[in-house]
Amino acid sequence: MSDAIKHECGVAFIRLRKPLEYYQEKYGTFWYGLAKLQYLMTKQLNRGQDGAGMGVVKLDPDYGARYLARKRSASKTALTDIFEEVGAALNEIPEEYRKDVDYLRKHYPYAGEMLLGHLRYGTYGGNSIENIHPFLRQNNWMARNLMLAGNYNITNTDELFNALIELGQQPKEKSDNVLMLEKIGHFIDEENQRLFGVLKAQGFTNLEISEKIKEEISLTNILKRSFKNVDGGYNMIGMLGHGDAFIIRDPAGIRPSHYYIDDEVVVVASERAAIQTAFNIYPEDVQELGPGNALLVRKSGHVEEVNILKPTERMSCSFERIYFSRGNDQAIYHERKELGRLLAKPVMDLLGNDLVNTVFSYVPNTAATSFYGLIDGIHEIRRELQAEALSKIDVKNEPEKVKEILSWRPRREKILVKDVKMRTFITNDSDRDDLVGHVYDITYGVVKSWNDTLVIMDDSVVRGTTLKRSILRILDRLEPTRIIMVSSAPQIRYPDCYGIDMSKMGDFAAFAAAVELLKDKGLTHILDQAYEAAKAELMKPAAEQRCVVQDIYAPLTDAEVSKKIAEMLKPTDLRAEFDILFQSVDNLNEACPGDRGDWYFTGNYPTPGGNQVANRSYVYYMEGRKGRAY
Repeated sequence: MSDAIKHECGVAFIRLRKPLEYYQEKYGTFWYGLAKLQYLMTKQLNRGQDGAGMGVVKLDPDYGARYLARKRSASKTALTDIFEEVGAALNEIPEEYRKDVDYLRKHYPYAGEMLLGHLRYGTYGGNSIENIHPFLRQNNWMARNLMLAGNYNITNTDELFNALIELGQQPKEKSDNVLMLEKIGHFIDEENQRLFGVLKAQGFTNLEISEKIKEEISLTNILKRSFKNVDGGYNMIGMLGHGDAFIIRDPAGIRPSHYYIDDEVVVVASERAAIQTAFNIYPEDVQELGPGNALLVRKSGHVEEVNILKPTERMSCSFERIYFSRGNDQAIYHERKELGRLLAKPVMDLLGNDLVNTVFSYVPNTAATSFYGLIDGIHEIRRELQAEALSKIDVKNEPEKVKEILSWRPRREKILVKDVKMRTFITNDSDRDDLVGHVYDITYGVVKSWNDTLVIMDDSVVRGTTLKRSILRILDRLEPTRIIMVSSAPQIRYPDCYGIDMSKMGDFAAFAAAVELLKDKGLTHILDQAYEAAKAELMKPAAEQRCVVQDIYAPLTDAEVSKKIAEMLKPTDLRAEFDILFQSVDNLNEACPGDRGDWYFTGNYPTPGGNQVANRSYVYYMEGRKGRAY
């Protein structure tokens, strides 16, 4: 993705199912769980670089002993920092005790059986330490402590905020982090109180009640009540102080969640491939948490997946498949290749099937997999063209012509190479744009000046600012006659509200193009009508709203929008012709059949909150408001 956007978050959870002594004896270190947690987080660093945090819960601590520990950092090297500090804390232990597991359990804060990690990409709030997961709600009763982290975005924070006020609470802010911590915490308190009343009536002492609550507390009851009216996408992990844990996924399966269980560990992560790599296991060993389900991990070590919320139509995020998740997951790898392959015919149609005078490449590196698929698809077409051409000549008597036909190959080259050492500190726009133009190096001598067409594969085009300000000008130095940008994603037309930082309508190249097209066609009244309709929709409950923004695109064809995007993104001084080709939504769904959450491209949101956010985002655009629509 040439336009950098912040997105997602990454989570990791490990529950050791054996005593720490077991890992000390088998693996030579009690650090086994911490090492695996660090590995899982490192393999998901693509999901968040604004901060990192980790937390630990110890099972069966002595009275007065510390059993909760947390370490967070908002630095640019957050993941490294937190584990360096965790390691430094171990070095403060006298050397003779560093392998004494019983001593470490009592004196080293991070020698615990439940471990939680989080990588943050901020879509709301600043990058202060207060915004870094995991969040902690503390209490002297062990079973009322909650440590919470997740990959989530809640769309109905106003409703949840008001609900907490009605319960008598006074949340310190309206962020979904605080609201979910307090909402779940409230029902943990109620479940504790319910059990206390039942057990007290049975004659148990307070001390006995405290121990029995740890055994009988119902995570199912807590979660069903906590998530009853929550709208959004989430993969959320909670650890209770006494040793229970839960992982819960939204009913549409918007955010990804995977887990692995054996007799030594329970492991959860956002991405399947991270678990595979960390534990050297096969893909089929890793399970996907079902939409609306929770994985319950009890203090006893018992694990079960239970349904909490009725699943809706599965609408898991297609952007995970296109771009966000690491491409070494076997399913995602093949899907990205298929996204590229399905673009081969449209690309060849634009080229008039001319392979001789065309050079193919890609930007950024994450587009490489779809690029391989594009080339595979072009080879398929190339063979058909060669067979057709050979059928039209006298093969025996025209050997030179045969050689020429058989020489047809797509010319693949590495054209753009990003110089990761280049950083821009200049704030003046014109000077900064000139410097950004040198962030990428180009490969000279592979494009025939004023002869070749240059085809560049990209993951997606969101705003298009990087294309316009730097990449197209860089490519123009090679003097191609034509540049064709190919996006493996469809046109991004609608805002996201489930964890990706794309909430402002005016930022989207496709939306800006649609507005200009309506002006060109004398249809600006559609913009005004949509504005009035959006305001009217926002007066309704979220569940009754429709996505009014779809009306804006209704009179326009995909081809018209693509052509206008190309016109708007083409720098005035670009010498080459410029076209842009987007993936179709039908092809996206064909390539990624199990992940049909395509609301960014279609406006078909998986929850009522999505329609509400889209309507509000459009109203903000029309009123010139810069605020976030959720």
